[in-house]
Amino acid sequence: MTAGDLFKNQHPTIIMKIDESDPDLGELTVSLCCLPNAKRVTVTIVKANSLKPMDITGKSDPYVKVILLINGKNIRKKKTSVLCNTLNPIYNESLEFDLSNEDRENTDLIFKVIDYDRVGSNELIGCIGIGVHFDGINRDHWYQMIEHPRVPITQNYNLCETIPIITCTNSKTTQQTK
Repeated sequence: MTAGDLFKNQHPTIIMKIDESDPDLGELTVSLCCLPNAKRVTVTIVKANSLKPMDITGKSDPYVKVILLINGKNIRKKKTSVLCNTLNPIYNESLEFDLSNEDRENTDLIFKVIDYDRVGSNELIGCIGIGVHFDGINRDHWYQMIEHPRVPITQNYNLCETIPIITCTNSKTTQQTK
């Protein structure tokens, strides 16, 4: 069963719980800006700080992958450039997502900070989630963006070790996102 399957025959209430953030994984600074007339959301990956070293050099080669989810369904993925040999990358890269005004009330973003490896597979350093199905600042940031269109809203997040869990409150299904 996928997260999208949860929505086929029901309209569940969803709460995404983020595992406890781990300051040893680092911090990600993200800016969100809603452009309602253009039906677009601009996500700016500002920087990351104090990332966990993943390479034998004591550094990492990080990039950020952003996944747009609507009603729990993976709609679009975009990523930043890879910045080599750093634990404190400064990206200042904007990623634009087309998003109807109606879909904003059912949207979440998953951010994965990943260490690029030339040999072998890339490794997840940490992740965060922002959107309507999260709680706390992860939800507040999304709604601040909606309430203040055309104004970039910036927030710092401690990275989490695992991807958020989707919990349907009107069913007993729990599914980990991929």
